[in-house]
Amino acid sequence: MTILLAFFTRSVFIALLSGILLGELIMSGYDPLGMLTHTAGRFFALLQEGWVLKTLAFAVMVGSVMALIEKSGGVAALVHELSIKRSWVGTKRGALIPSFIAGVVIFIESSITSLVAGAVGKPFCDRYGISRAKLAYVCDSTSAPVCSIITINGWGALLLGLISGQIAAGLIAGEEGRWLVEAILYNFYAYIALAVTFTVIWFEIDIGPMARASLSPTIAVESSGEVGSLYWFVWPMVWMIAGVIGFMIYTGGGDILKGSGSSSVFYTLSLTLLLMWLYYRYENAMASRAFITTALRGAKELIPIALILLFAFAIGGITSDMEVGKYLATFVGDYLPPQYLGAAIFILSGIIAFATGTSWGTFSIMIPIAVPLALGLDASVALAMGAVISGGVFGDHCSPISDTTIISAMASGCEVIEHTRTQLPYALISAAIALIFFIVAGVSLS
Repeated sequence: MTILLAFFTRSVFIALLSGILLGELIMSGYDPLGMLTHTAGRFFALLQEGWVLKTLAFAVMVGSVMALIEKSGGVAALVHELSIKRSWVGTKRGALIPSFIAGVVIFIESSITSLVAGAVGKPFCDRYGISRAKLAYVCDSTSAPVCSIITINGWGALLLGLISGQIAAGLIAGEEGRWLVEAILYNFYAYIALAVTFTVIWFEIDIGPMARASLSPTIAVESSGEVGSLYWFVWPMVWMIAGVIGFMIYTGGGDILKGSGSSSVFYTLSLTLLLMWLYYRYENAMASRAFITTALRGAKELIPIALILLFAFAIGGITSDMEVGKYLATFVGDYLPPQYLGAAIFILSGIIAFATGTSWGTFSIMIPIAVPLALGLDASVALAMGAVISGGVFGDHCSPISDTTIISAMASGCEVIEHTRTQLPYALISAAIALIFFIVAGVSLS
């Protein structure tokens, strides 16, 4: 119901709230009073969680950082540097290339990846008449896929932990690092999504809803109109990237794979805002009063996004309590031909991630199921795990209730539902190609 309402009402708030209330109604035995009590309790419990509060604060502070970079003239300086002074971006085709490169290079944290790619691309999209929806597609189609391939991040920490659990249970033997590398080799959807995204950019391919979005007026960037220093854009980006790496190592006790993603981005954004205030004052880019006013304005604009994230966390908890993933996983039984196991796991993982809005939750549900299935059917375990990773990224990529989808839309200045609808055809094309790869690989390894 949540997903259908999101598409037909185009209101994420209505869709998420309706899904939350329906889920709580079912779990309370169809007692309306119990539904309201459980709903209030769930939100109260979420707001007691440190990672939730840090994530919500991160979403709001992102607005402050972006507003400050714009107001200082840093964005105008970037456009001037790349499109006029050096002429690196001089065509409509090249306008999205900087965002694609940023999305591929920054693999430490998917939220930061989307944020930087969106910040880099917005002025060029407006300059060359490219819709924000297409920019959101580029941000979303690079962030999670890249983070699931180059796993020196929280994604790798989670997957290593899940694989270690299978080794501890005696189901598989060897080092978890080796198993992770082998599984990533079969992460077909991520590789194909990146290739399709570059192809779409280079050949300016607009299909389905994206073709109509590209013809609509672009959203103007609010700016002072002055060309400031390029460093007023570059240094905040450097601080954010370096901050996430540093805090991931710090919160992980020296091991980046064990670091806390939510804590790292919260600490990074807090430190970045402090450094921006000191730097902008030193450079006379902005007075303290203007800095505070701009930061508050930017934060205010992203409060609705923070609320959407809170609602997404709530419905994610409901799907977990109702064991939606385990229920769907029962459809893959022991009678499935082993050569088609990878393809079946990919589809099932995609459905779970789409319905729940979380790739990490899908990994947690499906890897403990996929490994025994592969062993029982004498199929490739690495292929099965790769299919879980691919399916999780694919479903999360398409879901309107995914935090990755929401943050990519936020970073690009695009409506969440418009972003979901316009990128869906491209995601389905990538998934169809990946499905063929899983079938071929399954037959070859059978």
